[in-house]
Amino acid sequence: MSSEIERERQKRKREIALGYRIFASLRWGDLGDGHITASDPELTDHIWLLRYPYGFEKATMRDLVLVGPDGTVVEGGAPDVEINTTAYYIHHPIHEARHDVVGVAHTHTPWGTPFAATRRPIEPITQEACSFHDRWSLFDEEEVQILGRDSGVRIAASLGDNTVSILANHGLLSTGPSVGEAISAFVTLERVCEALMKAPNGSSISDEAAIIARDDLAEMRAFQVSFEFLVSRHVPDPSVVE
Repeated sequence: MSSEIERERQKRKREIALGYRIFASLRWGDLGDGHITASDPELTDHIWLLRYPYGFEKATMRDLVLVGPDGTVVEGGAPDVEINTTAYYIHHPIHEARHDVVGVAHTHTPWGTPFAATRRPIEPITQEACSFHDRWSLFDEEEVQILGRDSGVRIAASLGDNTVSILANHGLLSTGPSVGEAISAFVTLERVCEALMKAPNGSSISDEAAIIARDDLAEMRAFQVSFEFLVSRHVPDPSVVE
């Protein structure tokens, strides 16, 4: 194993742990309802996630486990250590289908979950909403209780090449080329849902203007930079996760 691969693995694990702590600081996942995963840079059909049950606010790199394609833990704990099986059911098929995706995040939030219940589109009524213009999907089924990996396969198919997904009557899901960007995209999407719920009759800008904003934000690496701000705001001492 090369040192470069190991450095990338540690980076991904660190961002997972930081992501869980950010969610906890925002009062998300208090009931254990959420999960953040990363694909392994070497065993690309394996994913890292937090052992279960475990408080998001205490997450460290040492608390992460590596889960194989069959859903069993292969590193980070005894073979019978518990995981959030829903995380495996939803996230693994996305990682499997999208090799460009490193991080996936999902949890239940004050604005995202009620917005998902409306099954409305993400309209470009704010600058932040433009980040997802033509980059979102709606999983328009009634499976609020994910009981198997087949559901995750359908979610992955619905997601397609998009960045985020609205899981109807369930909540939000985000992806990213890094875990940090997936976390930042998720937080941004929650703010977008808040705006859409508070301004249900808000006026959308044109497709042309939305695309210009979206592409400029991407050029500015908005999600990557925002993750750094989130860590600074919510995890004052990032070394606690190491």
